Amino acid sequence: MDVKIAEQSVHSSATARALPPRERILIAARELFARHGVHGVGVEAVAEAAGTNKMTLYRHFESKDLLVAEYLRGLAAEGSAIWCEIENEHPGQPLAQIDAWLMRITNHVEHGNESGCALATAAIQLTDPAHPGRKVIEANTRQHRDNLIRLCRASGLSEPELLADQLFLLIEGSRVAWQNVGDERPGANLATLAAGIIASHRK
Repeated sequence: MDVKIAEQSVHSSATARALPPRERILIAARELFARHGVHGVGVEAVAEAAGTNKMTLYRHFESKDLLVAEYLRGLAAEGSAIWCEIENEHPGQPLAQIDAWLMRITNHVEHGNESGCALATAAIQLTDPAHPGRKVIEANTRQHRDNLIRLCRASGLSEPELLADQLFLLIEGSRVAWQNVGDERPGANLATLAAGIIASHRK
């Protein structure tokens, strides 16, 4: 399987080849893990796609599990950056920030290119609670929930913790449904469903 995956991987450009080995490994891992899943790719395929070898890979990442965790950490960081961007776009407007976040999630999920989808996929695949990647996923989940609770509370909406959980579950359900059934998923009208939930919490 590794040979087949390596053959399918996109050859790195001259610019990518000039990057340090660690960066090339992470770029290759991201592409291959996203395409084939974290369990469907071996370290040999990642090393070959990165233009290096297993020895170099293990010098930067002591195990595949740690490489997977770093891959997930990069995805989580992208999700965290979105909150900062939204806050800068809508300073002092917590409800507008919630709406903007939901809109971004809707647009990205519909095109299948949102980092949260990759995190959700990895969460399904990584069933071992001791896997270092699970800790990254769990910390990312807590951060998003905490951000939602903070914004719901600042918006003056009733039962902010409950509302945050409802929105979070709606989003996660939409991601999983998209992966399973595509555009006909139950969460296709994510923004409309979220608006109805938010309206039910107005005082």
